[in-house]
Amino acid sequence: MITFAFDSCSKTASVAILQKKQVLYETLLNKGLHHSEVLLPAIDEAFRLTNLLVTDIDFFACTLGPGSFTGLRIGLSTLKGFMLATEKPAAGVSSLAALALNVKEKERNICAMMDAGRGQVYYASYQYDQNGLLQELETAKAVNPRLIAESASPNVVYVGDGAIKYADLFPSSLRQNIAPAYQQFLCASSVGLLALENYRQGNFLSPETCVPFYLRSTDVT
Repeated sequence: MITFAFDSCSKTASVAILQKKQVLYETLLNKGLHHSEVLLPAIDEAFRLTNLLVTDIDFFACTLGPGSFTGLRIGLSTLKGFMLATEKPAAGVSSLAALALNVKEKERNICAMMDAGRGQVYYASYQYDQNGLLQELETAKAVNPRLIAESASPNVVYVGDGAIKYADLFPSSLRQNIAPAYQQFLCASSVGLLALENYRQGNFLSPETCVPFYLRSTDVT
């Protein structure tokens, strides 16, 4: 089975193609919030370089949020277009879960933190289960990063641009628990891997009813 996955909910955009769980192709573009300009060309490039056609894809996936409101709309609109054009199944995943998947630490909890602007971060916490699957421990919220830093624990790894941005709020003894900067980017291959579990469980999106996942609905225009 070939999965086509992409993300446009953060400051980066990413596209990946997977055959089962093997990554055949992946690119990440760090050009700021210009996803209306870069996402479709990146998708076209992915097909060109892999010699695949859209009809070769068995399953589509993208992030549903939280994240940039405009970016989420662009990503989900693109996903709906693929679903309607191909009539192939699709799934959406949490952007925070995809970010947490950058950390392979099995013994500690993982706190994913995305910069949400306005002095806040989007965050959720996760842990790998005995089967190596990522399980949500604490649901996504938009909070002041100081609250996370004040309750920081040596048993937790903090990952994402929110953790990098607000690293100075953490006790100096725990800043080593912040994942390195290169792990702050959300990868489309992680989106695809998480979506495969949705596929296994039959959790598919409907183009008529799927919507982005917003945490600050008052900001939506």
